[in-house]
Amino acid sequence: MGFLSVIRRWALRDKMPIREIARRTGLSRNTIKKYLRAGITEPRFQTPARPTKLDPYAEKLSGWLVTEQRKSRKDRRTAKQMHADLVQLGYDGSYERVAAFVRTWKGERQRAQQTTDRGTFVPLVFQPGEAFQFDWSEDWAHVGGERIKLQVAHIKLSHSRAFLVRAYLLQTHEMLFDAHWHGFRVFEGVPGRGIYDNMRTAVDRVGVGKKRDVNARFMAMTSHYVFEPDFCNPAAGWEKGQVEKNVRDARHRLWQLMPAFPDLDALNLWLEERCKALWAETAHGSLPGSIADVWEAEKPALMPLPTAFDGYVEHSKRVSPTCLITFERNRYSVPASFANRPVSLHIYPERLVIVAEGHVVCEHQRIIERSHRHPGRVIYDWRHYLAVVQRKPGALRNGAPFVEMPEAFRQLQDHMLRKPGGDREMVEILSLVLHHEDQAVLCAVEMALEAGVPTKTHVLNLLHRLVDGTPTDQPDVTPPTRLVLSKEPEANVARYDGLRGGTRHAS
Repeated sequence: MGFLSVIRRWALRDKMPIREIARRTGLSRNTIKKYLRAGITEPRFQTPARPTKLDPYAEKLSGWLVTEQRKSRKDRRTAKQMHADLVQLGYDGSYERVAAFVRTWKGERQRAQQTTDRGTFVPLVFQPGEAFQFDWSEDWAHVGGERIKLQVAHIKLSHSRAFLVRAYLLQTHEMLFDAHWHGFRVFEGVPGRGIYDNMRTAVDRVGVGKKRDVNARFMAMTSHYVFEPDFCNPAAGWEKGQVEKNVRDARHRLWQLMPAFPDLDALNLWLEERCKALWAETAHGSLPGSIADVWEAEKPALMPLPTAFDGYVEHSKRVSPTCLITFERNRYSVPASFANRPVSLHIYPERLVIVAEGHVVCEHQRIIERSHRHPGRVIYDWRHYLAVVQRKPGALRNGAPFVEMPEAFRQLQDHMLRKPGGDREMVEILSLVLHHEDQAVLCAVEMALEAGVPTKTHVLNLLHRLVDGTPTDQPDVTPPTRLVLSKEPEANVARYDGLRGGTRHAS
């Protein structure tokens, strides 16, 4: 490089003839003219393209490398394994040539990812009430004394950037519907468009371009809240970048600072209050004021909030002979009159509703057990089995559903089963809940036990008094002295034999 600098200085600044420069440097005049004409300031050695034994297999090897990049790191073939596969195809070159090709290919791919593959984007702007963005994430929290993994719904208004974070145990349809309702409730209105990725709870099949086969229940929800769903291109998360950023920001603004909670409801209440507090603390960035200020200005552009969508998922079930249906490894009881018959199960985030013949048969609190190490649970309602024990009163003694009866009923059962026919009388007392309120029957049983008269007749008497509003705590009546018998009557049936032996008759 220094030698070329001297030649250029002599020729261009000192105006030295080419012949003199050639004499001093020992180079030919043609070489000096070539350097000056091309304007070369530093020498470069051009490597000529030489054919190698790998050239016929270069395309095959490149295809292999593309395929291997799509696999997990543990499943990828090494360069040595690919060299062995090329040898089987007829390649007789060295392994070093294959390794050099792989290094070059990976280097070019890495440079492409850092430049052209990163893409270019157009900044987006949204009008008030125009759209919201929705996404899911997975995070951990301490709930009920243990650390559990949660499925977290993020919903964010695109204009004001107001957001809501809500935690669930599953990413199912009913959870999705519930998240939308709470989001619109907190935003106090519904935007005109929702932006989603191609989540399975919304899209049954992704077609060419923007064509989607949308889930029927999801479409019913969008029709109820009157907004248009808009789905991103596959693997194009930047098309809903606001909510993607919200997922990342929530980890250090919410989850890392989160205390422990007794249940999921308490956690979601804290998340809602914390999100609203962040609206007031966070500047909007593009518009003057905080997120809360811009949200207040956006509210008139939102559609008024309608009634909540009945966001259940329906499954068809057949009731077993033991009056049970199975859902998510757990079993739930159904009234005995529907045994061996089909019913419809409506699944909500927090409850299960059994429907038959167009009417609600019963409801259960939904049990979600994430661990598969424990066996499924059986949730009984002893009232569902009263029709069975009325025909089979002996089943009351060891019936599994009746273990969960209130303690007063259990104590009365212990008294009843000690005498003959007590099981049938106990069934008749339990059956009173079919015609009266449970608390009224339970109160009558507790009063009978306190009085020390645990009999069916006394329970019925107390229940009728409670139902009619007659006071049950009447004071004891002490009779006057003149009404006290001087001679107590005796139970003597022998005197009636005289009526039979003589001529006199009772008539």
